[in-house]
Amino acid sequence: MTENRLREILRRGGSSICTRISSRWGLITELAAYGGCYDYIEYLAEYAPLQVEDLENLARACELHGMGSIVKVDFQNHAWVAQKALAVGIQGILFTDCKTPKDVEACIYVTMPDTPEYGGRFGYPSYRWIGYHPNKPQLDYAKMVADSVRIFMIEKKESVDRIEEICRIPGVDMIQFGPSDYSMSCGRNAAEPGWIEERKEAERHCIRAALEQGVQPRCEIETPEDAQYYLDLGVKHFCLGDQVKILRSWWTENGRKLQAMVK
Repeated sequence: MTENRLREILRRGGSSICTRISSRWGLITELAAYGGCYDYIEYLAEYAPLQVEDLENLARACELHGMGSIVKVDFQNHAWVAQKALAVGIQGILFTDCKTPKDVEACIYVTMPDTPEYGGRFGYPSYRWIGYHPNKPQLDYAKMVADSVRIFMIEKKESVDRIEEICRIPGVDMIQFGPSDYSMSCGRNAAEPGWIEERKEAERHCIRAALEQGVQPRCEIETPEDAQYYLDLGVKHFCLGDQVKILRSWWTENGRKLQAMVK
């Protein structure tokens, strides 16, 4: 696999399905790929342990099965993790906790190639890249880096208030509303009575603003049935399920059933 799967989907105006994993074990990626349902995998580096070798193996496993890959990064060390991830062949970065357009621009700057055309800060480290091309010409490499997909969590009150400005920034490919962090930044609990509809309206506002600016919104859902609400809003990109939540739900639900039967 030598193309950026998600970038090609965005170019042709298609839809995409992703799932989230927290395990560094390549077999988990392959299990997710087995059904042929997912266009790409999201590795939750913001929440899970991480070594560079793990990113290499994740990229290889995804390429082996024709899937793309993105990594969700912390805010504080986002530049280092994002550059390492792209260098090993990860195809996109989900940036977190940006508050202002300047925060977003800084993320784009460190992941764009350092050429006159792109004006970024990213050099040409000799590493794996998508499909591993050890002798790729510099400008071909630069285009590949520029084609990496940049997704931004809109999860702070400040970023929601300035969503139109953020979506007008060149290099913003996708956005995703984050209800938990957004609620906290507003001094509210996400499940607080009377607040749920307010935060949902904030999400709808972000989706509308993104689509008006030609930026694709991406939404996390727990079940396929949850997608229809977002499809009606014009959303075409979904992240279905989360490895940790799936395991927690199965273990808890079935463990309690068996516990009631035998104890």
